[in-house]
Amino acid sequence: MKKATKVLAIALAIMLVAVQGIAACTVFAVGKGATVDGSTMATHSCDSTSDDLRVWLIPSMPEGTERDVVLDGRAGADYSNFPEVKDYGKNGMVLDTYTTTRDTNQYLHAMYSFMNEKGLAMGESTCSYDRNSEQGKKVRAAFDGKEGIYDCYMLQDIALENCDTAREAVEFMGALVTEYGWNGSAECIDICDGNEAWVFEVYGGNIWVAARVPDDSIFVAANRARINFFVENDPDNYQYAPGIKEFAIENGLWDGQSDFIPCFTFAPYPYRPYSTRREWVAMMSLDPTLNLDPEEKDTDRNWPCFVKPQNKVTVQDIFNIYGNYYQGTEYDVTKSIWGGQFGDPLNPAQDFTQRAINSYRCTYLQIAQVNASLPEEARCLVWFGWGAPSVTYLTPLFGSQTSLPEHFGRGVRADYDRESGWWNEAVVQQLSRINYTAAIEDVKAARDGKMTVQFAQTAAIQEVAASLIGMGKTEEAVAMLTNYSNMQSKMWFNTYEELADTLLSNYMQGSVKGNTWGLKYTDFWNELSASEWGQYK
Repeated sequence: MKKATKVLAIALAIMLVAVQGIAACTVFAVGKGATVDGSTMATHSCDSTSDDLRVWLIPSMPEGTERDVVLDGRAGADYSNFPEVKDYGKNGMVLDTYTTTRDTNQYLHAMYSFMNEKGLAMGESTCSYDRNSEQGKKVRAAFDGKEGIYDCYMLQDIALENCDTAREAVEFMGALVTEYGWNGSAECIDICDGNEAWVFEVYGGNIWVAARVPDDSIFVAANRARINFFVENDPDNYQYAPGIKEFAIENGLWDGQSDFIPCFTFAPYPYRPYSTRREWVAMMSLDPTLNLDPEEKDTDRNWPCFVKPQNKVTVQDIFNIYGNYYQGTEYDVTKSIWGGQFGDPLNPAQDFTQRAINSYRCTYLQIAQVNASLPEEARCLVWFGWGAPSVTYLTPLFGSQTSLPEHFGRGVRADYDRESGWWNEAVVQQLSRINYTAAIEDVKAARDGKMTVQFAQTAAIQEVAASLIGMGKTEEAVAMLTNYSNMQSKMWFNTYEELADTLLSNYMQGSVKGNTWGLKYTDFWNELSASEWGQYK
């Protein structure tokens, strides 16, 4: 690989990163012993108001292909014919190139690419830190002028292209950051492969840490660095940048005597309700006996990095947590003026009061479910849906499939496109807000039964594919998985097209089928009405 090109290019690249849209994501990494079926999971809700909406398949590239290292190559980019057509969008900048030393893996490419044909999966959560705290100021000074050439988009792309396992991805990404440096905000990347689940945190410069998730446990992060322990000389379970402690001491980030806490040392934000409250409700949902305090100020030291769930989880369980808006707690976002009379948790104003895991601005949600007992072509399963988790669906995609329906590669936020997968869900999401209390029941009626059947069907299809592969009929198995996935995706598109019509008909102007009398308001709204406007009744 050529070293980064010109000083001017680097300077311009840094300026571009500064104006990127801010992501706000929640991720889970799940060990195989924590799931009902023995699969690992790596998840990601890609939450922002500027993420690209589209999903593509990037084909395998032969050994000897020259590949660009691109910074910020997402906004407005078009990867529909990559690598023949290299369209990196309005901000994309080529900083370097490398030549592939193997035939690369095919993978599913989105704002953040997430699954390859080997069953390697990953997600990300951009980590903020308190830049004005005493520790934060030291961190800023320590990383000032140390920008490299890899951002999160590129690092995930290149890892999925070149790696087959989670451990291999950790070592590969760590080596790249060590040699070529990081460019962008701190990131937490969750990774799994069917056997292992890992968390890889990169903070800036050449500094990174990675920890293996215990098989019986689950990791959760919400826009905050979370690896709060350090283990030396145990590469099977913990890896880190060379000279990481020396760097911390030299830059006044650590005294060399106290506990070395990577997340606080390099990305200090021990209490941030925007993040910590999401982590709190997720961990408490997994294990209520933890008795965590949502107002805890020193979470870096006092909260666990990993949680052993009371009950082994399914994809549906994780999906339910993604739909959480603090219901049943004092932070319930529907019990505020922003929820309105119909308890709407998707009001954009909610993010400025209580940021829930379930967010109106979720671009897409993916939950990888990788079972190592299956052949690679059948194990590379990821569940995908556009939009806010509480009102979206999950459809099965495979890193090995040979095509995607057309609606996956369509859509921009500024222009309504009825043939776009994102817009198809977005219309349902927006219409559900007219009368959320009633509309969510229509959503569940259209979605939940089909998803239950789909979970069982998909598991059965994977077993059939495994049998075909065992008989040497790999192409037939992949063709079957492709056909099944595309049929399910189109089914959901049609279902949500019909659901949009139902919601529009049922709740136009807030009525229920045209009737404005006897509308069911939330208890919160009725109590507010009684106290504030009772004299008008």
